[in-house]
Amino acid sequence: MALENINWYPGHMKKTRELIQENLKAVDVVIEIIDSRIPYSSRNPIIDELVAGKKRIIVLGKSDLADAEATAAWKAYFEKQGNRTLALNLQSGENIKLLLKALEEEEKLRNEVKSFKRPLRMMIVGVPNVGKSSLINRLIGKRSTMTGDRPGVTKGKQWVTLSNGMQLLDTPGILWPKFEDPKVGLALAFCGSIKDDILGVQDLAFELIKVLEKDYPNNLKERYKLDEISEETIENMDAIALKRGFILSGKRIDYERTGRTVLDEFRGGKLGRISLEKPE
Repeated sequence: MALENINWYPGHMKKTRELIQENLKAVDVVIEIIDSRIPYSSRNPIIDELVAGKKRIIVLGKSDLADAEATAAWKAYFEKQGNRTLALNLQSGENIKLLLKALEEEEKLRNEVKSFKRPLRMMIVGVPNVGKSSLINRLIGKRSTMTGDRPGVTKGKQWVTLSNGMQLLDTPGILWPKFEDPKVGLALAFCGSIKDDILGVQDLAFELIKVLEKDYPNNLKERYKLDEISEETIENMDAIALKRGFILSGKRIDYERTGRTVLDEFRGGKLGRISLEKPE
């Protein structure tokens, strides 16, 4: 795969950047949500640049899918940099009260330094498919925003009022024009923040298996009932296909179906709790 040539910046990404810029003055706090499995790669440098100087809370989303020890290390890493950081399971709503408490503290602090009082206004930002809409649903306690497991579901500006009166601006996911480090683009693709057809399901799954062979070989063995992990990635991909019966006529391997299965099962947590990046 020519990962160095990934240039993923369609028109709506530019509009989202402008949307963030236009509304930044109206908000008190920015909630930056990143993927617990890839905290480094899912931090958008454009967002960092845009919201510099604004109060920020970092949410490590999808923590139920990541290695708990690695997530704790990332939380400590970001807090050491001076960022208020919370690890949240947005599917179960675990720890969501900690975020609400943090927001209430920010509102109280804001009202103490301002001559007038009004509800806190916040903006949620992050890369596509990182869990922004799921977080909003948890904050407002009902499903009133569109969610999905594909990047690019949220299309436009959405202001939402919480039960405590706070106002929240949702923004579509935003990537950046060029990935200088191919590993970043790959990590985002593994987790579904880049549409699969940009890199191709077969190639993407092959690269993911290569990473898992090195860092989580037992997860691969257990999930796909493999006798051993080969040093050749293609042999492991073939073994997964044979175990699942993904065979075409003429005894050919169905790499498309095998690739889709591996990606879906990784993203759904069926391969176990996996962190692809650690704060070394």
